[in-house]
Amino acid sequence: MDTPQNTALMRALAEVPGPLPTSGVVHITLPHTERFTVVGNHLAQNAALSTAAVGFAVRIQSLPQGTEVGIKALAARFPEGEKLIAAALRELEAHGYLHRTRVRLPNGRMVTRTVFCNHPEALLRPRQAMAPRQGPDPLAAPVAVSVPAHIPAPAPAPATPHVTAPDPAPETHQAPAPSPVTRQSVTDHRPVPTPRLVPPPTAPKAPPRPLPQPRELTPGLQQAAVALLSDLRRHAPELVLSEADIERLTPATATWLERDTHPDTIRQALTTDLPQPVKYPAKFVRHRLTVLLPPPLPGAEELTPARPRTVVIPLQTCEGCERAFRSRTPSLCRDCRTACEQPAA
Repeated sequence: MDTPQNTALMRALAEVPGPLPTSGVVHITLPHTERFTVVGNHLAQNAALSTAAVGFAVRIQSLPQGTEVGIKALAARFPEGEKLIAAALRELEAHGYLHRTRVRLPNGRMVTRTVFCNHPEALLRPRQAMAPRQGPDPLAAPVAVSVPAHIPAPAPAPATPHVTAPDPAPETHQAPAPSPVTRQSVTDHRPVPTPRLVPPPTAPKAPPRPLPQPRELTPGLQQAAVALLSDLRRHAPELVLSEADIERLTPATATWLERDTHPDTIRQALTTDLPQPVKYPAKFVRHRLTVLLPPPLPGAEELTPARPRTVVIPLQTCEGCERAFRSRTPSLCRDCRTACEQPAA
């Protein structure tokens, strides 16, 4: 009696139908009535996924909606490290189970939205419309009710001895008239709206916009740009930039200064309405320097509206009678030219 005997296990093995296998696993399947999660074999037996990825997929699927499932949140909840969790999430994202996107809230804050799909292959196949969240959908097509082709007539009641039954008519099998719901379902051929499919996680992303470059990075512009970037942490403690980040962002800041932008204006554009928290200060500053770049200031000639040019003919003095008249070149007036052209009498 050194080995303890589990009587409950032995009783459950005795109730397993069929002969027990001589080797391998023996399943004792008990129905769950509460606190259970349905997992498909396409995930549990996926040979392309590691055991850690399958385990975290099951764990994420079992969590209630709205639970944080980031790397740090999962590391705080489970004993695995952050590197193992990050690798498992990347595997799930590559196979379509996990989809992470960056979205902007109405208050300007950037957050990561995580969507987990328990069957990505079925998501890409055409299927019926999903059930509405609350209440019936007035635009959805009515559900068709199947009508059997033949319903046997009920057995006739036995005739009483005092009533003479008439000759029975030939037996005909007729299906009952369809209900109003069935008639409407058969005649209504409105198309069922197809749900919008989520794009695969491997869809190509648009390349980032290049950093602005000045026409000429003079020593004065470079010094002013470095000083402005280094001074950002005094006005916004979240924007602490390293020397390498400042060196990369100096040409973009110099472009702002080259376009006659005041340093206070640049500082206000970079530090106003910051998201909380700022996870990547260098990327945030790069984004605002690129997207909010103002155009060059127009010159005085561009601000003056174009007017039609009026040609003014100068005044000339007649060489014959010294009378003033308008002409482009010095010559005689009209009267003197007429007198010279007349023949002598």
